Amino acid sequence: MQDAFAYCAELVRTADRDRFLSSLFAPAQHRAALHALYAFNVEVARVREVAREPLPGEIRLQWWSEVLRGERAEEARANPVASALLTVIERYRLASAKLTALIDARCFDLYDDPMARLTDLEAYASKTSSALIALAAQLLASENEVTETVANPAGIAYAIAGLVRAFPLHAARRQLYVPLELLERHGVEPQDIFAGKSSKNLRAVFADLQDVVRRHLLAAHQQIAALPDAALPAFLPVALVRPSLDRLARCDPFAPAELSPWRRQWLIWRAARNPARIAG
Repeated sequence: MQDAFAYCAELVRTADRDRFLSSLFAPAQHRAALHALYAFNVEVARVREVAREPLPGEIRLQWWSEVLRGERAEEARANPVASALLTVIERYRLASAKLTALIDARCFDLYDDPMARLTDLEAYASKTSSALIALAAQLLASENEVTETVANPAGIAYAIAGLVRAFPLHAARRQLYVPLELLERHGVEPQDIFAGKSSKNLRAVFADLQDVVRRHLLAAHQQIAALPDAALPAFLPVALVRPSLDRLARCDPFAPAELSPWRRQWLIWRAARNPARIAG
């Protein structure tokens, strides 16, 4: 079992550096559990890249759903991430319903159907990113109504900011997370995006998206002070959102500027010392 948790830690360190760094600010006795949860998220988030086609991706996500229902016990024991995750679920009494909903939401990633409405995008972000923050906080500080309330806007802000950064990658494979209603509002055609055509109208779309992120960030910021101190490491990656937005606002959507690794590390460290900076 120690090998399984060590595998999860290494997977998160290499594939989700921001959450790995944030986990280092959690008490040592909870870090392995965080790594198992975050490793599960890595596995389901990259199903499209690994499976390459929708049907194998669906099968892989269905496998994870069956693991959570206890239907793949032998196979789960042989999979280090599944084995570690099931141990954590039992030890911390996590509600598997949130994990199942996260898996179901990730089915959207497998296909090229566009995101229709802004509310659809927010729901997707809530079931994936917000749920992950809430579950991580539960590992650290047990279930808490305030934590759940803050996790929702914080996770939505974090997820949409990440999708804005990943826009060129998604456009190149004809995948559209930018809601059609925003494109229609500003007269942008999906085919122009897939052709790599930037425009003033497209920048207006992204300005609207960034306003949505800032609105959710403000909602989280107004409640951060009410969080239990023990839960704060689960929220530390959100400290990257505002600085990322400030850079993205000055860039072409097809050429987003990334924060350097050292700056991302420093922002997480600074937020750990002053929680008001998590969503500030």
